[in-house]
Amino acid sequence: MKNILITALFTLFITSAYAQESYFGKKINDKGALASAELPKKMAAKEKIAAKVVGTVESVCQAKGCWMKVKTADGQTMRVSFKDYGFFVPKDIAGKTVVFEGEAKMKTTPVAELQHYAEDAGKSKEDIAKITEPKHELTFVADGVIVKK
Repeated sequence: MKNILITALFTLFITSAYAQESYFGKKINDKGALASAELPKKMAAKEKIAAKVVGTVESVCQAKGCWMKVKTADGQTMRVSFKDYGFFVPKDIAGKTVVFEGEAKMKTTPVAELQHYAEDAGKSKEDIAKITEPKHELTFVADGVIVKK
C-alpha cells in the first residue's frame, strides 16, 4: 500500500512538473504564431487582420486580469483584451511568454478609456490626470490565450 501511495505521489509530481502551459478562452495551439515585434509590420496599412501572436507580457489588469499589455517592437506595447469579456488571465503573468489568437486592429482609444486602463493598472491619480489625448494604437482582441510556464 505504501508503495502505491509513493508511486501515485511521484506520478502526480512528474505530471505537474511537465504541465508547461495554461489555456484561457478558446483552446489554441502555438503553431505558426507570429512574433509580437513583427505584428506592426504585418499590419502595414490594414485596419485589421486575423493573427496568432507570441510575445512577452509587460503588464496585466490588476483589477480582474481583463487585459494584458504585450511587448512589441522598439519598447512599445499592445493592449490585448479578451473576446466578449468572456475570460480573464491571471494577474501575475508579467514577464511570461503568451500565445494569443484573434484579431489585431488599429484603434483610436478615447481619453476616458485610457484613464480607465491606467486606473486598472494601479496608476496614481496624478498619472491618470496626465492622460488628456486619445491614442491611435495597435490593439488585439483574443479568442484564446496560452500562458507558457
